[in-house]
Amino acid sequence: MTEPLKLIIFDLDGTLVDAYRAVSKSLNYAFNTMGLPLIDDMTVQRNVGWGDSHLIEQFAPPNLVEQTLAIYRGHHGQALKSGTKFLPGVPELLRDLKRKNFLMAIASNRPSIFTEIILDNLAIRSYFAQVVCADQVARPKPQPDMLNHILRQLSLMPQQALYVGDMIIDVETGQRANIRTVAVATGSSTREELAALKPFNVVVQIRDILPIIEDFGE
Repeated sequence: MTEPLKLIIFDLDGTLVDAYRAVSKSLNYAFNTMGLPLIDDMTVQRNVGWGDSHLIEQFAPPNLVEQTLAIYRGHHGQALKSGTKFLPGVPELLRDLKRKNFLMAIASNRPSIFTEIILDNLAIRSYFAQVVCADQVARPKPQPDMLNHILRQLSLMPQQALYVGDMIIDVETGQRANIRTVAVATGSSTREELAALKPFNVVVQIRDILPIIEDFGE
């Protein structure tokens, strides 16, 4: 007998929200302060998702990473308040899922402080039963620790959950946690890159997960 779907776990950046402007602004503020070459917006978008330390390590000399990261983080909280917006269809999707009594959670490689700023600023924190970030687990994505933690906290099994993310790293995370994963092509990875990993499904817009969710109830 198939277990009913009870929980939808979302990645945050590129899946529910567009914070690329804020990331780019903070990154280039830090790089300018440190006298480093600036990074174009598309390069930033293609390199986020692995955490802010990893992002800066891609472009800053090793001896400057720690100081650059501190400047970035000092700037980023304020940048998020003006540089973050919903991706199309997200508010409606969250309301629909809540009305249907699904549990929802966030699994993000962002530090907790910045994730909470985004959720509070967009007034969606109350939708999520669990919010788990990179600084709350031993191993961030693509390891399955966040997803496993959420399942434990909510006393659910992997087959009762669906994970939704926009990056290759999300597909790998969901597969390692044995959770059906839907990739949405609204973020850092292309549809072709996502499909190559053979997730449960690939969709173009976040609202396209609703028919998939409804199929589980049939």
